[in-house]
Amino acid sequence: MKLSILDQSPIIRGHDASAAIRETLALARRAETLGYYRYWLAEHHAIAALADPCPEVLVARLGAETSRLRIGTGGVLLPYYSAFRTAEAFRMLEALYPGRIDLGVGRAPGGDARTARAVAGGVFPDAEQFPQQVWELAAHVAGTLPADHPYKRVRLQPEVATAPEIWLLGSSDYSGALAAQLGMAFAFAHFINPHGGEEVMHAYREHFRPGHEQSPRTMVCTFAICGEDDQDAERLAQAIDLRRLHMALNIDSPVPTAEEAAAHEYTVAEREYIAGQRARAVIGGPRRVREALETMARRYGADELMVLTITGDYASRTQSYERLIGAF
Repeated sequence: MKLSILDQSPIIRGHDASAAIRETLALARRAETLGYYRYWLAEHHAIAALADPCPEVLVARLGAETSRLRIGTGGVLLPYYSAFRTAEAFRMLEALYPGRIDLGVGRAPGGDARTARAVAGGVFPDAEQFPQQVWELAAHVAGTLPADHPYKRVRLQPEVATAPEIWLLGSSDYSGALAAQLGMAFAFAHFINPHGGEEVMHAYREHFRPGHEQSPRTMVCTFAICGEDDQDAERLAQAIDLRRLHMALNIDSPVPTAEEAAAHEYTVAEREYIAGQRARAVIGGPRRVREALETMARRYGADELMVLTITGDYASRTQSYERLIGAF
């Protein structure tokens, strides 16, 4: 089972975006030495707790910081951009780091409606065009546009011998069905939607038609915290519990520290909300986390596992990833 990392470049209270980006670079270097397979960066806009609005730029730096790790996006929010321009950017990354680039694409706005309009140049991104965009993107990258396509004769540069891997990301049956129809690799975001993903993945495999890929390829991405033991993991999880509560209350603030989270006095309703959010995550000591992830992979029928970890300090985040891969 391949283990990989999704990094949202969290900004923890007391730190700024520059520190968060430095920590992303440091974690990527450590991930390579630990033996993780992929390292993906997420795209978010105008969120105080997350530092990366343009993952394709940071991927270029990650390539220089590492030598074997597959690097990419999880993902580029394609409705904001042209398929051709996205293909160019990732062909350039492939030219810089051949055989190491992943292009994960999604359709979520990555922020609120006002921010989405700002990113998209004053209009709300048209997700209805997403299937056409994904098809065009894959055809641009593979050089398989049909002869009558208006952009068939447009030269896509840089012209290099290899191409990035393309993954369609999603948290619903819509994305799974589209990935199956277009014959693309599919990654399900359990950390966004922990309900019904097994059925989505089963339907994807059942209805897959060869296209960009000749056979189905699957990944499931979950939130996870691996502590020294189960009790330590619960302590580390307090920061993300409070972060999720802040999100629900539209409080735009950095990720809380462990001390801030421990001091928060929860109401009964808040505790009930936090308990309901725990299905998105795997939290425990090394043995419990390994068993839970293996069970999740079997339930989903996933070929690969990707893990997102955020804690109240950067050191414990790195230690969680060290314990996790050590458990495998």
